[in-house]
Amino acid sequence: MYLFLVHHADALPPDVDHLRPLSSAGMAHAERVAAELKARGARPSMVWHSGKLRARQTAEACWRALNPLATFVAVRGLRPEDDPAVFLDTLTGEEGDVLAAGHMPNLPRLLHRLTGRSDFPQHGAVALERTNDGFAERWRVGGG
Repeated sequence: MYLFLVHHADALPPDVDHLRPLSSAGMAHAERVAAELKARGARPSMVWHSGKLRARQTAEACWRALNPLATFVAVRGLRPEDDPAVFLDTLTGEEGDVLAAGHMPNLPRLLHRLTGRSDFPQHGAVALERTNDGFAERWRVGGG
C-alpha cells in the first residue's frame, strides 16, 4: 500500500479571495505534480483532501491525471491544525493506495509521525510505502 501525501499548490491570498482557490500558477503546478506522480507509477484507488478549496483543487488535478475512477472524498485530519492521529485513524485498515492532499503544518507533522522526518516539500509530494514496521519514504516530488 502506498500513501501519497501532497501539499496543495499555490493559492490566492485571503485578501483577494477568502476561499483561497489555486492561483493560475498553482493550477499549472498542481498539474505538473500530478504528471510527475503519474510518471512514477502512482495510481491511487482513493483520493482524499481536506475539504478546503485549494486542497480539493490540487486533489482534483491528481485524480484526473492518476485515476479518475478512484474514490474522491474529503476526510478529517488533513486541515492545517488537525491532529495527525485523526488522519491516521482514517487510514487504518485501508489496503489500496491513497493520495491525500492537505496543508502545512499538518503534513510535516504527519510525515514525522509516519517516518521520523518532518521536511515536507512546499507544494510537493512524498510517496510512502507501508512496511511491516509502519511506513517508509520511497521518493518525493519537489515543490515550487
